[in-house]
Amino acid sequence: MKASKIDGRIFAQNLRKKVQKAVTQLPESPSLAVVLVGEDPASQVYVASKVKFTEECGMNSLEYKLPANTTETKVVNLVKKLNDNNKVDGILVQLPLPKGINSDRVIKEIHPDKDVDGLTEASAGRLSLGKSGLRPCTPTGCVMLAKDELGDLSGKHCVVLGRSILVGKPAALLFLEQNCTVTIAHSRTENLEDVCKSADILIAAVGRPLMVKASWVKEGACVIDVGINRVPSIKRPGKTRLVGDVDYSNAKEIAGSITPVPGGVGPMTIACLLRNTVIAACSRRGWKAPTILDF
Repeated sequence: MKASKIDGRIFAQNLRKKVQKAVTQLPESPSLAVVLVGEDPASQVYVASKVKFTEECGMNSLEYKLPANTTETKVVNLVKKLNDNNKVDGILVQLPLPKGINSDRVIKEIHPDKDVDGLTEASAGRLSLGKSGLRPCTPTGCVMLAKDELGDLSGKHCVVLGRSILVGKPAALLFLEQNCTVTIAHSRTENLEDVCKSADILIAAVGRPLMVKASWVKEGACVIDVGINRVPSIKRPGKTRLVGDVDYSNAKEIAGSITPVPGGVGPMTIACLLRNTVIAACSRRGWKAPTILDF
């Protein structure tokens, strides 16, 4: 068996089109505020992509660029100001923040109704309790890709390899919402290979390059690789290449479907962020959410 490739780029492109159409159905355009502190090159590229896609979808993008020596208090005060601004529907603070700024304190200040990244304690609590709210973008993207590939996920055994608060734990809860039987596995799980091999849906989010071997994959399983790791390039000495947490070249011969790295889960994160911004705007302003964004 050779796995079908789950193309996150195409899915994300289609989701952005749905967001764009949803925006045209609203009384006015939602606004997303992005806060960037410092000059981290990767963060600058990521923020530029967010701004570009936000505007392409017909929404307003508000950029707040602060120097690296900005105090924690000033960042917190900016977030509070954005909370109080009724024209701002979503707030995103680009991580990582420079040394000296407590990320947890800054994120905690974001109002849950504007937490389009789904990172606040309140958002995590709403997810855990099964209450409506804004869900974390990357785990939501994982569920969307799995549902698109498999259809109804009820009764499927989903193994989430990784227990981070950013991906692992919320992914487990989101798949539980889809009526999956969920197992959270990690580095100290006994018989880890066997646990992974029991999965109908395997989510690899452990942050270790090529950790998941083909022998860990159940024949016909759906494999969602969240990992993004840089390793030395074999073909270009002195250069690096991106790989996931899964040994893609071998696992694709066993799995039924699998996401590549890059081009799998990654593109879904921004697309889900844009979706969250529309959902946040509708919830805050009392608008009916366009059904085109349902999944």
